[in-house]
Amino acid sequence: MSAATPTPTPTPVDVDAPEMPAPRVREFTARSIGGGLALLLGLVGLLGGAGLVVLGAVSEATAAKTVLIIVGILVGVAAFLAMCGLNMVAPGEARVVQLFGRYRGTIREDGLRWVNPFTTRTKISTRVRNHETAVLKVNDAYGNPIELAAVVVWKVEDTAQASFEVDDFLEFVATQTEAAVRHIAIEYPYDAHGEDELSLRGNAEEITEKLAVELHARVDAAGVKIIESRFTHLAYAPEIASAMLQRQQAGAVVAARRQIVDGAVGMVEAALARIAERDLVELDQERKAAMVSNLLVVLCGDRAPSPVVNAGSLYQ
Repeated sequence: MSAATPTPTPTPVDVDAPEMPAPRVREFTARSIGGGLALLLGLVGLLGGAGLVVLGAVSEATAAKTVLIIVGILVGVAAFLAMCGLNMVAPGEARVVQLFGRYRGTIREDGLRWVNPFTTRTKISTRVRNHETAVLKVNDAYGNPIELAAVVVWKVEDTAQASFEVDDFLEFVATQTEAAVRHIAIEYPYDAHGEDELSLRGNAEEITEKLAVELHARVDAAGVKIIESRFTHLAYAPEIASAMLQRQQAGAVVAARRQIVDGAVGMVEAALARIAERDLVELDQERKAAMVSNLLVVLCGDRAPSPVVNAGSLYQ
């Protein structure tokens, strides 16, 4: 059984979601420039430094030779260090920039970008991801053991929170997803006994909406956005599956019988009304009761009726 609920912006519903701490850092754009110009300048610097070293090597003056070689080496090293600030950012990726442990912004613009070469850049994927839980065995609201699994579609929305608010955002999402699925499962029964009560099987759309809202509350601290959630597996545990199947079959039989009886009563009412309307025969209360009894037996019985011809009257 599965039911999908897209949740681009989860709406507030009545769920017992945990209250996560407020984030201490939020994403902002890092200062960067186009990498093409920086690459060109770096190559020019490397060539210029190499050229100065060559000129110094062929120079006859000792002082000029030393100066040219030292300047060439310094220019080459500076150009190499500057080129260390180049970054290749692919679509669907971001770079979290830190300078001596301090967050300095995030690069989201794809292509070749240049930043301060003394910064560290951590790659984070901002692509849409799937996480499917294993089949979990829990007790529902009535204490019946059930099995269920869910799949969550998510993406990193705030790279700063994903990097600094949790140790490992991948593990965090996986753990919180399993916790939310377990919590939702114990809050509702597999099958509801009352008509106004929500159940996992009968109200999958409402339940998955609550699951999405709880997931959003749990993973929001990690800068993660829940796009969609759904149950991929929902069933009674094997040890009670046969007993619950018999219960469901009995409930279906009772519901079918109730519908048959309701239809039979309506047909009997219509028959009595037509007889009275056309004045075919005058029926007293005892004859009406006998006619109702016979019609109900014919209409509600699960076997073909055997007609009995009465040669006398009803009172003999």
